[in-house]
Amino acid sequence: MMKIKFVFLMFFLSVMFFNLYAQKTASVEKYGNTLNLGLGIGGYSGYYGGHSMPVLAANYEFDAANYFTLAPFITFYSYGSDHYRETIIPLGVKGSYYFDKLLHADSKWDFYLAGSLGFAIVNTSWDNNYHGDRNYYHTPDPLFLDIHAGAEYHFNQRLGIFLDLSTGISTIGLAIH
Repeated sequence: MMKIKFVFLMFFLSVMFFNLYAQKTASVEKYGNTLNLGLGIGGYSGYYGGHSMPVLAANYEFDAANYFTLAPFITFYSYGSDHYRETIIPLGVKGSYYFDKLLHADSKWDFYLAGSLGFAIVNTSWDNNYHGDRNYYHTPDPLFLDIHAGAEYHFNQRLGIFLDLSTGISTIGLAIH
Protein backbone atom coordinates (compact mmCIF):
# COMPACT_ATOMS: atom_id res chain seq x y z
CA MET A 1 0.00 0.00 0.00
CA MET A 2 2.89 2.39 0.79
CA LYS A 3 4.40 1.83 -2.66
CA ILE A 4 1.06 2.58 -4.32
CA LYS A 5 0.70 5.84 -2.35
CA PHE A 6 4.28 6.83 -3.15
CA VAL A 7 3.92 6.12 -6.89
CA PHE A 8 0.61 8.00 -7.01
CA LEU A 9 2.13 10.97 -5.16
CA MET A 10 5.16 11.13 -7.49
CA PHE A 11 2.94 10.85 -10.57
CA PHE A 12 0.60 13.56 -9.24
CA LEU A 13 3.44 15.95 -8.45
CA SER A 14 5.13 15.33 -11.83
CA VAL A 15 1.93 16.06 -13.75
CA MET A 16 1.27 19.16 -11.68
CA PHE A 17 4.76 20.59 -12.20
CA PHE A 18 4.59 19.87 -15.94
CA ASN A 19 1.19 21.58 -16.23
CA LEU A 20 2.26 24.53 -14.10
CA TYR A 21 5.07 25.53 -16.39
CA ALA A 22 2.91 25.14 -19.49
CA GLN A 23 0.29 27.67 -18.27
CA LYS A 24 0.29 31.44 -18.76
CA THR A 25 1.05 33.61 -15.76
CA ALA A 26 -1.42 36.44 -16.50
CA SER A 27 -4.12 37.18 -13.88
CA VAL A 28 -3.46 34.14 -11.68
CA GLU A 29 -5.12 33.95 -8.26
CA LYS A 30 -2.70 33.61 -5.34
CA TYR A 31 -3.34 30.91 -2.75
CA GLY A 32 -0.26 31.20 -0.55
CA ASN A 33 0.57 33.21 2.56
CA THR A 34 -2.04 31.20 4.44
CA LEU A 35 -1.85 29.67 7.91
CA ASN A 36 -4.14 26.63 8.14
CA LEU A 37 -5.08 25.36 11.62
CA GLY A 38 -7.16 22.21 11.79
CA LEU A 39 -8.75 19.61 14.02
CA GLY A 40 -9.74 16.21 12.80
CA ILE A 41 -9.42 12.47 12.94
CA GLY A 42 -6.89 10.16 11.43
CA GLY A 43 -4.71 7.13 11.53
CA TYR A 44 -1.13 6.40 10.63
CA SER A 45 -0.63 3.64 8.05
CA GLY A 46 -3.54 1.54 9.33
CA TYR A 47 -1.92 0.61 12.63
CA TYR A 48 -3.50 0.59 16.10
CA GLY A 49 -6.29 -1.84 15.37
CA GLY A 50 -8.31 0.52 13.19
CA HIS A 51 -8.75 3.18 15.88
CA SER A 52 -9.35 6.74 14.76
CA MET A 53 -7.45 9.32 16.73
CA PRO A 54 -8.05 13.03 17.34
CA VAL A 55 -5.61 15.15 15.34
CA LEU A 56 -4.19 18.67 15.62
CA ALA A 57 -2.67 19.98 12.38
CA ALA A 58 -0.99 23.17 11.18
CA ASN A 59 0.64 24.22 7.93
CA TYR A 60 1.71 27.42 6.22
CA GLU A 61 1.09 27.65 2.47
CA PHE A 62 3.16 29.72 0.10
CA ASP A 63 2.81 30.10 -3.67
CA ALA A 64 5.26 27.92 -5.57
CA ALA A 65 3.82 28.29 -9.10
CA ASN A 66 0.53 29.08 -10.84
CA TYR A 67 -2.29 27.34 -8.94
CA PHE A 68 0.26 25.40 -6.87
CA THR A 69 1.32 25.88 -3.24
CA LEU A 70 3.78 24.20 -0.92
CA ALA A 71 3.06 24.06 2.79
CA PRO A 72 5.44 22.85 5.50
CA PHE A 73 3.27 21.02 8.05
CA ILE A 74 3.26 19.58 11.54
CA THR A 75 0.59 17.27 12.89
CA PHE A 76 0.07 15.71 16.30
CA TYR A 77 -1.96 12.73 17.43
CA SER A 78 -1.79 10.04 20.05
CA TYR A 79 -3.23 6.60 20.71
CA GLY A 80 -3.40 4.74 23.98
CA SER A 81 -4.81 1.62 25.56
CA ASP A 82 -4.74 0.36 29.16
CA HIS A 83 -0.95 0.20 29.46
CA TYR A 84 0.28 1.61 26.17
CA ARG A 85 0.62 5.09 24.64
CA GLU A 86 1.97 6.09 21.25
CA THR A 87 2.39 9.70 20.10
CA ILE A 88 2.90 10.45 16.42
CA ILE A 89 4.17 13.78 15.05
CA PRO A 90 4.31 13.87 11.24
CA LEU A 91 6.47 16.64 9.70
CA GLY A 92 6.91 17.42 6.04
CA VAL A 93 5.60 19.37 3.08
CA LYS A 94 2.19 19.33 1.41
CA GLY A 95 1.89 20.24 -2.28
CA SER A 96 -1.57 21.49 -3.37
CA TYR A 97 -2.88 22.13 -6.86
CA TYR A 98 -5.95 24.40 -7.09
CA PHE A 99 -8.67 23.71 -9.66
CA ASP A 100 -10.70 26.91 -9.23
CA LYS A 101 -10.20 28.14 -12.80
CA LEU A 102 -10.93 24.73 -14.32
CA LEU A 103 -14.12 24.41 -12.22
CA HIS A 104 -15.12 28.06 -12.78
CA ALA A 105 -15.44 28.39 -9.01
CA ASP A 106 -16.81 31.52 -7.38
CA SER A 107 -14.11 33.66 -5.74
CA LYS A 108 -15.42 32.61 -2.31
CA TRP A 109 -14.39 28.98 -2.97
CA ASP A 110 -11.10 27.12 -3.49
CA PHE A 111 -10.88 23.45 -4.53
CA TYR A 112 -7.67 21.42 -4.51
CA LEU A 113 -5.96 18.05 -4.70
CA ALA A 114 -2.77 17.57 -2.73
CA GLY A 115 -0.09 15.17 -1.62
CA SER A 116 1.92 15.21 1.60
CA LEU A 117 5.40 13.78 1.98
CA GLY A 118 7.42 13.70 5.16
CA PHE A 119 8.41 11.61 8.11
CA ALA A 120 6.80 10.79 11.44
CA ILE A 121 8.39 11.01 14.85
CA VAL A 122 6.93 8.16 16.88
CA ASN A 123 7.23 7.89 20.66
CA THR A 124 6.05 4.69 22.34
CA SER A 125 5.68 4.19 26.08
CA TRP A 126 4.42 1.42 28.36
CA ASP A 127 3.23 1.63 31.95
CA ASN A 128 5.89 0.46 34.42
CA ASN A 129 3.60 -2.20 35.87
CA TYR A 130 2.82 -3.78 32.48
CA HIS A 131 4.43 -7.23 32.11
CA GLY A 132 2.78 -8.40 28.88
CA ASP A 133 4.02 -8.51 25.30
CA ARG A 134 5.65 -5.13 24.59
CA ASN A 135 6.09 -6.11 20.92
CA TYR A 136 2.31 -6.27 20.36
CA TYR A 137 2.28 -2.86 18.64
CA HIS A 138 4.96 -2.49 16.02
CA THR A 139 6.40 0.93 15.25
CA PRO A 140 5.32 1.88 11.73
CA ASP A 141 7.61 3.02 8.94
CA PRO A 142 8.65 6.66 9.57
CA LEU A 143 7.84 7.62 5.94
CA PHE A 144 4.66 9.73 5.90
CA LEU A 145 2.55 9.86 2.71
CA ASP A 146 -0.96 11.25 2.40
CA ILE A 147 -3.27 12.15 -0.51
CA HIS A 148 -5.82 14.95 -0.04
CA ALA A 149 -8.91 16.49 -1.63
CA GLY A 150 -10.20 19.67 -0.11
CA ALA A 151 -12.17 22.87 -0.29
CA GLU A 152 -12.06 26.25 1.41
CA TYR A 153 -14.83 28.80 1.80
CA HIS A 154 -13.63 32.42 2.21
CA PHE A 155 -15.64 34.52 4.69
CA ASN A 156 -13.58 37.54 3.63
CA GLN A 157 -10.03 38.26 2.37
CA ARG A 158 -8.48 37.38 5.75
CA LEU A 159 -10.44 34.34 7.02
CA GLY A 160 -11.81 31.10 5.62
CA ILE A 161 -12.90 27.65 6.72
CA PHE A 162 -11.58 24.48 5.08
CA LEU A 163 -12.35 20.77 4.88
CA ASP A 164 -9.44 18.51 3.95
CA LEU A 165 -10.29 14.84 3.32
CA SER A 166 -7.40 12.44 2.95
CA THR A 167 -6.19 8.86 2.96
CA GLY A 168 -4.82 9.24 6.50
CA ILE A 169 -5.68 12.46 8.32
CA SER A 170 -8.84 14.43 7.60
CA THR A 171 -9.31 17.88 9.13
CA ILE A 172 -11.63 20.85 9.34
CA GLY A 173 -10.29 24.20 10.36
CA LEU A 174 -9.56 27.87 9.89
CA ALA A 175 -7.50 29.40 7.11
CA ILE A 176 -5.91 32.72 8.04
CA HIS A 177 -4.72 34.73 5.02
